[in-house]
Amino acid sequence: MTALTLRVARPTDHLAAITAMYAQGLRLSVLARFLDHDGFDGIILGTHENPYHLEFTTRPGQLVGRAPTEEHLLVFYVPDRAEWDARCASMLAAGFRGVSSANPYWDARGRTFEDLDGYRVVLQNSAWEG
Repeated sequence: MTALTLRVARPTDHLAAITAMYAQGLRLSVLARFLDHDGFDGIILGTHENPYHLEFTTRPGQLVGRAPTEEHLLVFYVPDRAEWDARCASMLAAGFRGVSSANPYWDARGRTFEDLDGYRVVLQNSAWEG
């Protein structure tokens, strides 16, 4: 079976600022950029080691606004406590705002951060138990 790569794509009204926040906060690199690709500009963030990418796009002349709910989450599992602490500090240094989760489950073993578009990222201090 072929391994799948996940790309989560979402629009933003703040492409440069969102790119900087996620690159610094989650320690991601810019893997690709595109300008005026069928009317969209965008940036793809990720690492070469992990099979997921975050894509942020903007469309000149179109406003997308804020996240529709507090439950639009990206969740990253970070089992090592020292690494989790360091990543939480990176999120705050990158400009994310620490917030209480709408779902108390995420506050029990994790921290929730909100970007300037209102979308949230959870850093869960546990291993994935899927």
